[in-house]
Amino acid sequence: MLASIKALDSPVGIMAEKTNICLVGFMGTGKSSAGKLVAQQLGKQYIETDAIIEEKAGKSIPEIFSEDGELHFRELEIETIREAASNVDTVFSLGGGAVLNQINIMYMRQSSVIISLTARPEVIFQRISKDGKEKRPLLAKADPMQEIEKLLATRAPFYAAATDLIIETSDNEIDAIVAQIINLYDEYKGSN
Repeated sequence: MLASIKALDSPVGIMAEKTNICLVGFMGTGKSSAGKLVAQQLGKQYIETDAIIEEKAGKSIPEIFSEDGELHFRELEIETIREAASNVDTVFSLGGGAVLNQINIMYMRQSSVIISLTARPEVIFQRISKDGKEKRPLLAKADPMQEIEKLLATRAPFYAAATDLIIETSDNEIDAIVAQIINLYDEYKGSN
C-alpha cells in the first residue's frame, strides 16, 4: 500500500541525517518493485510519486499528458516531490523523467540518498511490454525500442548528475537488487 505524504514541523534543510532512499531511473528498471520491498525490509514507508500525482489529478498519467499536457504533469510532479521530500524514513520511487528538472533533485537530495537503477534497453523493453500500451504509451510508438534508446541517451547525464549511487538491474533478480540497495544505503550512511 502506498503511504500518503505528510509534512514535518521542521524545514527539510535542517535534517541532520538522510533517512530516506530515493530511487530514480528509466521505466522498467525496477524502481517500484524494489522500492516496496526495500521499504518493507527496512521498516520504512513507501511512496511512488507517480501514484500520488494520479491521485491528485484524479486521472492516470497518460490521461494527464493527453488531456492537460506534459507541462501540467511536470508542475504536479514538482509539487508532489516538494511535499514528499519532507518525509522521514521513506523509500521513494520517482517517475522516469523526474530527474529532468533539477528542482526535483534539489528537494530529494535534502533528505534522501538518491540511487539510480539502470538496465539495458532490450531488458527495459521486455519488462515494460508486460504492462501494455494503455499503461506505457511509449509502447504505442512506431519503434518503441528506438524510442527507449533515444530517451535513455537523452536522460543518462541527468541520472548521472542526480544520483549518489548506481545499480545495474539487467541481470539481477529482484531480491538481489533489494539487497544491493540496502547495502549501498547502509554504506553511504556509514561514510557520511
